[in-house]
Amino acid sequence: MSSAQLILAVDQGTTNTKAVLVDRTGAVVARASRPLPISFPQPGWVEQDPQALWESVASAIDELLSAGKVPLAAVGVSNQRESALVWDRKSGEPVGPCVIWQCRRTAEFCEELRRQGLEQEIRERSGLPLDALFSASKIRWLLRLAPDGMARAAAGDLCAGNVDSWLLWKLTGGAVHATDVSNASRTQLMNLQMCRWDAELLRIFDIPESCMPAIGDSSSIFGATAGQGELPAGVPVASLIGDSHAALFGHAAFAPGSVKATYGTGSSLMSPLEVPAISRHGLSTTVAWAAAGKVRYALEGNITNTGGSVQWTSALLGMGGGSREAAALADGVEDSDGVYLVPAFAGLGAPHWDSAARGLLCGLTRGTTAAHVARAAVDSIAYQVRDVFEAMRQDAGIALPALYADGGASRNERLMQLQADLLGCEVIRSGSADLSAIGAAWLAGLAVGYWKSTAELEWLPRETKKYEPRMSAERRELLLAGWSDALRRTRSGA
Repeated sequence: MSSAQLILAVDQGTTNTKAVLVDRTGAVVARASRPLPISFPQPGWVEQDPQALWESVASAIDELLSAGKVPLAAVGVSNQRESALVWDRKSGEPVGPCVIWQCRRTAEFCEELRRQGLEQEIRERSGLPLDALFSASKIRWLLRLAPDGMARAAAGDLCAGNVDSWLLWKLTGGAVHATDVSNASRTQLMNLQMCRWDAELLRIFDIPESCMPAIGDSSSIFGATAGQGELPAGVPVASLIGDSHAALFGHAAFAPGSVKATYGTGSSLMSPLEVPAISRHGLSTTVAWAAAGKVRYALEGNITNTGGSVQWTSALLGMGGGSREAAALADGVEDSDGVYLVPAFAGLGAPHWDSAARGLLCGLTRGTTAAHVARAAVDSIAYQVRDVFEAMRQDAGIALPALYADGGASRNERLMQLQADLLGCEVIRSGSADLSAIGAAWLAGLAVGYWKSTAELEWLPRETKKYEPRMSAERRELLLAGWSDALRRTRSGA
C-alpha cells in the first residue's frame, strides 16, 4: 500500500457533516464541512430530510477531493446515532423523514411497553433502558407511516436502519445494506450478548428482520464506493461506527477505567468494559466497537441537551441562537450567582431517565442578569456530565482517574476547569476538533492494513491539554447542593 495514500473519513453529525483526509501519522491534512438543518414539525418532534443529509455528505466529500486526484486507501464513516430512516430497496427513495435521536414522538409507545411490564426484558436483552431515544420505536413509527409499510418490510422491499446504513447504501450505489455492531447496539433490537438481531425484541417492536441491515464489525470492509462526484469507484468502505464510539477510539481509550465525554448538542460519556454488564445506576450497556472479530463493550450515559441548551439560551436572550455568543456573554461573570438551568426540555436522560421532567430555570433574583442566565446554561453541561460520571464510578466499582474530553463545548476553557473542579479529577481535552472522524479513519485503516494494530495507533502523536481540580471541597459541595435541589424540582414526581 502506497505511503502517499490517505484515509477519507466522514463524520455525519446532527447539525454538521464533516469530511477529512487522514495521513499515516494520524494527522488531518484537509477538511470540509457542511451545515445541516433540523426541523421541529410538532412539540417534541425532531427530524431531518434524508436526501439533504446525504447531499451534505456528498458535497463535503466533493469539496475535499476537488483539488486533484487524491489516492485513497479506504473510507470510514462515523455518524449521529439512534436517528432512524426507512427507504425503498429498489428505488432508494426514503419513505419518511430521518427521525432524529432527540425526537420524542414515540415516547407514548415506550410508556405503553412499560405498562405491559416489558421494560426489564428489553433492558436485559439489549442493554438499554426503555426510551424513545433509541431507534426501535422510531423504525416502528416509520414503517407504519409508509403505505403498506409493514407488508413491504416483511417482503424485504423496504430497508430500515440508522444513518450509517443510509450512508453506506448511498456510497455503494445501493449495493450494500449493512450496519456495524456499535450502531446496531443503539437500536434496542440487537441482543447484546450475541451481537445479532434479537427475535423477541423484533417481536416486541413489531419489526420484520427482513428490513434490517446485516451486522458487521466496526472495522471491516463493508463494500466499495460506486463512484459519484469526485469520489472514485472501488474504494473500500472499511469502517462504520457511531460518533461517540469513534471518539472513544480516537482518544486511544482502549482499556477499562478510561472515560471520555463528547460535548456536542447532547453529550455522551463512555467507558470500556471487558464483558457486558447491566448498569445498576441508570446507564446503558452498549458495544464500543468490534475489530478483527473481537467485541469491546462499554458503559454509556446519554445526556439529551448540553450544547443544545446553550443554543436555546442564546435564542431566549435574543442573540440569534448561536452558542458562541451565549458562551461569550457567560464569560462576563465569575459564576451564575445561584442561578441554575436544568435543560430537561424533553425529559431527562442518563442517569435519571425521567421522560416527564421539564426544563427549569431557578434561583433568579432582581440582581440576575442575562450573563448569569448564560453562565447557568454553560455550567449545566458540567453538572450533567458530573451526574453521569458519578454513576459510572458506582457501576465500575473502581476509581476513575481522569475524564477525556472532546467536542465543540470542550473548547470552552472555563467549562473544562469547572468540569475538573466538580469531578475532583483531571480532565484531559483532546486538541483535535475531528476526533470522531479520526476514530473512524483509524478503524478503516486497521481493516485495510494501513495501520497494523491498536498498539501502533497508541504511538501516533496526539495533542492534549490537562485541567486539574482547584476548587475547595466546601465550594464544590455548595454548588452541587444547589444543582441537586434544582434537579429535584425538575423531576416529574416532585
